[in-house]
Amino acid sequence: MIETENPSSIRLDSIDINIIRQLQNNAKITNKDLASQLELTTTPIYERVKRLEKLKVIETYVALINPVKVGKGLMALCMVRLEKHTKEKLAAFEKHVANIPEVVECYHLAGQYDYHLKILVRDMNAFQHFIVNKLSTNENLANVQSSFVMSRITDTTAVPLTEES
Repeated sequence: MIETENPSSIRLDSIDINIIRQLQNNAKITNKDLASQLELTTTPIYERVKRLEKLKVIETYVALINPVKVGKGLMALCMVRLEKHTKEKLAAFEKHVANIPEVVECYHLAGQYDYHLKILVRDMNAFQHFIVNKLSTNENLANVQSSFVMSRITDTTAVPLTEES
C-alpha cells in the first residue's frame, strides 16, 4: 500500500513496485495480464494503478521511438553556460530551449555548466543549423560545449526501484 511521508516522496510497497516495474517494461499491458503476472485479481490491480496515476507516481504513458528509424541519427549532448544568472535570464533561456523541437531533454545544473541539453538531429549539417539558427539566437548564451554520441551503451526511461525507495 502507498504511504506518504511528504508531498514529494511516496513509500511504495512490493505490489506497487512490481506494478510499476511491469508498466515500465510494457505500458500496454492490460490490467488482466498484470493481475495474472502478479497473482492478484484485476480489481485491486486496477485500483492501485489508478491511485499511482492520481498521486502522479505514474505521470504519463508514451511510445518510445527509435530516433534512427525516423531520420534523427545524430545525438549531441551540449553543455551550456550562460552569461547572466538572474531569475529572468534563466527563465528566458528555459523558455527558449523548450520551444526548440531538437532539444529532447534539458537539465538545469549546478557546477561548471548551467544546462545540459540532449539534441536529436538528422546529421552534422542539421546540427550546425540548430546551433547557428536556433540555440545561439538566445542573447544570454556564453558558451556551448558539444559532444556527439558514437553508441548507446545504456538507454532506459525506467526508474530503478527497490522496496526502500
